[in-house]
Amino acid sequence: MTYHLYIAGKPVSTAQSFDVINPATGAVLAACPLGTPEDVDAAVSAAKAAFPLWSGLADEARRDALGRLADLIEANSAELAALVTAEQGKPQSGPGAPFELGGCVAWTRVTQALDLPVEALIDTVEERVELHRVPLGVVASITPWNWPLMIAIWHIMPALRSGCTVVMKPSPFTPLSTLRLVQLIHEAGILPPGVLNVVTGDADVGDRISSHPDIAKIAFTGSTATGRRIMERAGATLKRLTLELGGNDAGIILPGTDISKLMDPLFWGIFINAGQTCSCLKRLYVHDDDYDAVASALAAYVSSIPVGNGADPSTLIGPLSNRMQYDKVCALVEDAREKGARILTGGMPSVGPGYIYPLTVIADATPDMRIVAEEQFGPVIPLIRYHDLEEAITAANGLEVGLGASVWGNDPAQAAAVAKRLEAGTRWVNRHGVLNPTVPMGGVKQSGIGVEFGSEGLKEYTSVQILSIAK
Repeated sequence: MTYHLYIAGKPVSTAQSFDVINPATGAVLAACPLGTPEDVDAAVSAAKAAFPLWSGLADEARRDALGRLADLIEANSAELAALVTAEQGKPQSGPGAPFELGGCVAWTRVTQALDLPVEALIDTVEERVELHRVPLGVVASITPWNWPLMIAIWHIMPALRSGCTVVMKPSPFTPLSTLRLVQLIHEAGILPPGVLNVVTGDADVGDRISSHPDIAKIAFTGSTATGRRIMERAGATLKRLTLELGGNDAGIILPGTDISKLMDPLFWGIFINAGQTCSCLKRLYVHDDDYDAVASALAAYVSSIPVGNGADPSTLIGPLSNRMQYDKVCALVEDAREKGARILTGGMPSVGPGYIYPLTVIADATPDMRIVAEEQFGPVIPLIRYHDLEEAITAANGLEVGLGASVWGNDPAQAAAVAKRLEAGTRWVNRHGVLNPTVPMGGVKQSGIGVEFGSEGLKEYTSVQILSIAK
């Protein structure tokens, strides 16, 4: 299949391309068009030209368009899920690529149903003051490689629902499913030309997006370091930003917890998508009295889970998505090993092609180890021993990030009381990383700016304008 950029409703070829790699095999999967800053300019120009028409439509027309987009995604979910598996590695079973496509449909339908009515702030015999929310204009979506289609949907659907037009830049590691989705949307004629544009490319494309004067807002999901770079470049034109950045989420198991009843949600909270999720649990604090039993039980559970090529129906956890991430995970585990950690299971790169790394449980982890201090974004969990609950809370809050956190215990009320003391945008009890399209999600500290999902997320694509009427 030949892939194209889409600008002003038309496929656009490029002079150069780059290879997309299948992470399960290491083989070249396809050639992707290499866009340029000039392509970004053309896409933004098209989106700007389409904005008056799209934002001027009756609200019901945009709502209807999102319904048709949901239907289109659902009808083509098998093809799109196969592309996600091929380019990102997610398996075809468990919470893998079909699960991601199901999330795309669900988030689109929930966003379709959202509304932002006019609010009457004052209504007296003398005056009426109304709060209106109006679309910002051209929105840029910059998406990561870990959930390539789902996060694209998180960005573009509220933008479209609010009346904004969009320029997308998918990760160069996983651009194919996004390009195919945009192609399907244009072939179906659901959106007017210029409302949704996509430009694939490297850092030059991203830098042009973050500094372009005609882009009103950027929605970005990715690393904290890249988020800072985007924020710096966007500052010159005071762009609105929604930044969902790194997490390194902490979990605390309360003393005496019967972990056998919680093993399944604990496992998926750590290892879904091979740990390549911002809101995965990435460091686990366990009381000294329970430490050995929890470590042994978790290692035994983890060692029974099949890992491999996502195209194999028996696989539950796929490979790491790219060589960069694979090398990072290898280095972090080796650092822990050299500093005295015990590798209870996994810990050695698989022999064979691709970027498959075994599920790994690390005991005797300490704060000076990189696997604790840095977000590893891989299928690895370090277990950190604590002696006093206050010590665990302080350690959990001790990093500069705060996307999610969780507390695990026999008494949910007691666990919730502890969870409320954790510095994170979402605090879970007896689960981790569970998201819902109606529930806002965002980070604190260095984990981001703004929120996504639900009415609060939709508001991020609008500005407030007041209408003040003397009667």
